[in-house]
Amino acid sequence: MVQLNDTQIAEVIETAQAAADAAREVTLRYFRGSELGTSSKRADFDPVTIADREAERVMREIITARRPDDAILGEEHGATDGTSGLTWVLDPIDGTRGFISGTPTWGVLIALRDETSALYGIVDQPYIGERFAGGFGTATLTGPQGVCDLGTKTNTDLGEALIFSTFPEVGTKADAKAFQALATQCKLTRYGMDCYAYALLAAGQIDLVVEAGLQSYDILGPLAVIEAAGGIVTDWQGGSAMDGGRVIAAANAEIHAKALEILSEY
Repeated sequence: MVQLNDTQIAEVIETAQAAADAAREVTLRYFRGSELGTSSKRADFDPVTIADREAERVMREIITARRPDDAILGEEHGATDGTSGLTWVLDPIDGTRGFISGTPTWGVLIALRDETSALYGIVDQPYIGERFAGGFGTATLTGPQGVCDLGTKTNTDLGEALIFSTFPEVGTKADAKAFQALATQCKLTRYGMDCYAYALLAAGQIDLVVEAGLQSYDILGPLAVIEAAGGIVTDWQGGSAMDGGRVIAAANAEIHAKALEILSEY
């Protein structure tokens, strides 16, 4: 694990915030506009826009200028090596389908990780003006109503749980079957919130987010924020979710264990 002193921590936070500010400016310039330049990365429509590419570019420029020894991994522009043992992981627009549809559920994801953990993360929703940040002993929401601390729910009853996932099909047929087995035990199931669902969990609004087929840049920002807010994020077997895959985010260890008991059967 990389150890940072107070000066370095402050520098990391300032860099992350500056990168989020820059991405916010870029994404808002394109959001609900007609010049998105949308294309698909795959035959089954995995969209990317000019805003995705430009937002990642400006974030990379800021990080490279301020912390040139750190590595960078971004969804759109790949990997850049570093020597510090730290890697910035960027998803310039998580929820591009929502972005091109005009819904305010997409977000800018930023994380700083070392070999074993996510040290700091940001989930930023530019249009709403909400920024969820967590790490180094802090977990805060900055938004239209000011600044407040984040904290996850204490509910431990699956029968009272609110569970979210981005897609009804979740992942493979087996993944979907596992999700439905869990969702039927919960009070309310909602879909289509992209990274904003993880932000709601960190803010104490919901209990569970369950997804499959994720990449590291999809989860590391939310993971850092949720853990800082008191929640837990793992894979479906209770192991590390740092590299994505099948992921469960839970408000607390108790409800996580109950949900995991169901998911781990699949």
